[in-house]
Amino acid sequence: MARVLAVSPNAVVTPGAAAIPALALLAHTVVEMLPDASIVTEAQRVDLVVVDGRADLTTARQMCRLLSAAGSRIPVLLVLGESGFAAISPEWGVADIVVGTAGPAEFDARIRLAISQDDEPGIVNAGGLTIDEAAYHAALDGQPLDLTYTEFELLKYLAQHPGRVFSRETLLSDVWGYDYYGGTRTVDVHVRRLRAKLGVEHESLIGTVRNVGYRFSPEASHD
Repeated sequence: MARVLAVSPNAVVTPGAAAIPALALLAHTVVEMLPDASIVTEAQRVDLVVVDGRADLTTARQMCRLLSAAGSRIPVLLVLGESGFAAISPEWGVADIVVGTAGPAEFDARIRLAISQDDEPGIVNAGGLTIDEAAYHAALDGQPLDLTYTEFELLKYLAQHPGRVFSRETLLSDVWGYDYYGGTRTVDVHVRRLRAKLGVEHESLIGTVRNVGYRFSPEASHD
């Protein structure tokens, strides 16, 4: 399940109704906002941005170019009316385009494809967290995290398997290695340290499953 930011002039104009109805029928977490400069900040917290250009192509273009100018790597799905396709060019910087009358199944397929195309070898993006394996760099909502080697490896391992529950024994084996002779208590200690570094707002990214172990929950810190 992805976290989607829907940017539409109808986000607040129609209270209680989805700005893009097809999105409301999907399992993804959808957050709506009006088009403005804060799109750059909000985009750092999601997996995909959907820009609604059905009624206002000029504003939609501004939103897309704002993200591009800010160096955002979050894929953008542009929603258009039938007459809007002629105005689109590569400078918009969008990952894909969909007609506004498309059904939920098509929206879902395009969201999944856009997100998978954005994935780079060695890069993990989930829940506002970006992990660069090659550079041993981790950032949360664009802010670097100061992690030890083991903290980095543990966070990376969990983030690579969102939603999957791992026992302490499995984490010791896969993260610390078979040659580590310490007890499972060390896993709890490192999880506690990681949560402290993630901060109160995001500590729930690493969830505890009682009597089992831990899992990475990318949607939890923004609930």
